[in-house]
Amino acid sequence: MTDTDTPDPPPGPWAASDGARDRALGMDRDITRRDFVNGVALGVGGLLAGRWIDPLAPAGAGHERGREPPGPGPQDEPGYYPPTRTGLRGSHPGSFEAAHAVRDGRFWQTAGRPVDVGERYDLIVVGGGISGLAAAYFYRARNPAARILILDNHDDFGGHAKRNEFHIGRRMLLLNGGTLDIDSPTPYSRVADGLLRELGIDPPALASTATDDHLYPSLGLHPAVFFDRETFGQDRLAVGVPRGGRGGRPGAGSGWPEFLARTPLSPEAQHDVLRIEEGTTDFMPGLSSAEKKAKLSRISYKDFLLTVVGARPEAVRFYQTRTHGEWGVGIDAQPALDCWAMGLPGFQGLGLAPGAAPRMSYTAAGYATGGSYRFHFPDGNASIARALVRRLVPGALTGDTAEDIVTAIANYAALDRPQSPVRIRLNSMAIRVRHVGDPSSAADVEVLYTPSDGRHPIVFAVRGASVVLAGWNMMIPYLCPELPDPQKRALHYLVKVPLVYASVGIRSWRAFQRLGVSSISAPGAYWSSVSLNWTVNIGRYSSPRTPDEPTLLHLVRTPCKPGLPVREQQIAGRTELLGTTFETFEREIRDQLARALGAGGFDPARDIVAIMVNRWPHGYGYEYNPLFDPEWPPGQAPHEIGRRPFGRITIANSDSGATAYTDVAIDQAWRAVSELPASKAL
Repeated sequence: MTDTDTPDPPPGPWAASDGARDRALGMDRDITRRDFVNGVALGVGGLLAGRWIDPLAPAGAGHERGREPPGPGPQDEPGYYPPTRTGLRGSHPGSFEAAHAVRDGRFWQTAGRPVDVGERYDLIVVGGGISGLAAAYFYRARNPAARILILDNHDDFGGHAKRNEFHIGRRMLLLNGGTLDIDSPTPYSRVADGLLRELGIDPPALASTATDDHLYPSLGLHPAVFFDRETFGQDRLAVGVPRGGRGGRPGAGSGWPEFLARTPLSPEAQHDVLRIEEGTTDFMPGLSSAEKKAKLSRISYKDFLLTVVGARPEAVRFYQTRTHGEWGVGIDAQPALDCWAMGLPGFQGLGLAPGAAPRMSYTAAGYATGGSYRFHFPDGNASIARALVRRLVPGALTGDTAEDIVTAIANYAALDRPQSPVRIRLNSMAIRVRHVGDPSSAADVEVLYTPSDGRHPIVFAVRGASVVLAGWNMMIPYLCPELPDPQKRALHYLVKVPLVYASVGIRSWRAFQRLGVSSISAPGAYWSSVSLNWTVNIGRYSSPRTPDEPTLLHLVRTPCKPGLPVREQQIAGRTELLGTTFETFEREIRDQLARALGAGGFDPARDIVAIMVNRWPHGYGYEYNPLFDPEWPPGQAPHEIGRRPFGRITIANSDSGATAYTDVAIDQAWRAVSELPASKAL
């Protein structure tokens, strides 16, 4: 079958009644499905029990003292290995219920008195993502004898740098469950680049030796677009997109007229798309480049296409999800100027001068002038988190190089041993952080936390000379009600971008080979993109090379609500994700793959062998949007006010940099450690 011969998929048994359709899709097949942890459905009522305490009572008041946590934690149990858990991952059930109870004012109505476990540390880090792990690393470098505790509410370390590990047949297959690239709109700072080098990670060298961008084109596989019947009137897979955007895979080499003829778009809409892609009309005659950029910064890309280019709504729908991957919202909520900087079409005839301009987002302004090096491990940036843990807790992971970190064996039972100078305590939700005494003179900070898996309905208290909060900004005001009100308002402003990354294990990718497809954009479907796993060969890890081998698919959903202001879209999307069951995600995966790939022989009931759904209601760090956010004076933006030190408490996370890149998370960790009182004296 050629790129120009891609018929509509047959109706198939999934067009029958719901029950028959579910069976045909394979909803009854034996793969793990769960909305719970460790076999137990969790709820706040089962997580917390006991006597009410005053959450604002002086630190240490009314504690039960001298008791250790009751028995080993889940991470100490034999066989504990979260990267291979299927079902709902990311912000998984059991990781956030206590936080929501604190937010809603319900937690302290039923919580028992805190148990003082008698532990004191030089530093406590709340949040075990890359920023939290980097903060511990930087602090330990300055204070080699320091004792450090890292608390994380999830069942695994890494935060958004989540590892999805599959074992299909005798092959281990890896995919990112969160952060993908070592990549940024600006070159990595001396600090961020230096940390990678200390970990043995040389991104340019690894990119040249480990990344294989030629495998899929060499097999005749190309990007495609799936037009769903709900949006475009019929299901149609059009293969051979002429070219991709920034970072996209190369197109099939056919021209736009040939590609558009394979789509269900009307002749009029095809003409509009052709004008957008290849036209050279100056839609803003008589204006200078600077004046054009100023106007483009004040309208969305959707409005640009509709009102300036004059394209029909049917053609504009073809572009609606182009910005999902970068910003988590569609073109209705992204400035046209930012979309120009990211390589979207329609601006060819405007004569815009290269480079950044006022009123551009951080990402767009950076990429308009260059960007950083780019590389990712097979598990995304989870390997960076693993490399940090290997340095912080010797014995937790085998090996000592960037190449062997990918297949290193992780011993979770080693993470929280009493004799270790650095301890990582998973499944532990921090619920209150407060100074022991006046913040201006206190010598200690008390951290209260509760096991987030519900095994022990109890609150524990530990103390540290300093605390770095490396979780999400929105949670910090609930953890630290002592913070000044302006700082709490600033912390609440940065609404994280919700998103879902699904990793799907399949027996073979022969259907992709038959159709000539490597990746599929789906501008109207539930999942906005589907792609074969990236090809990376590093150390002892090798990617599949033939279509008869098992592989992984990467699916993306950003639950935005077009038409609303950007922050309202993200709040609504977060609510949707928290109410969506794994069953729904799975059904949508199976249905869309069947409809898009059925003509190539793909059978979801037969071919799908495992599913991990990485649900991130709090996903990308918020990046200011020129269409909706004001221009704040220097030092007065919400992320700058929100990250101010408070006594012995500092803040490190990507939110503090108002964007969602690994280097920013590392740089903010460096800043937070530098602001700690003890660090200043060194």
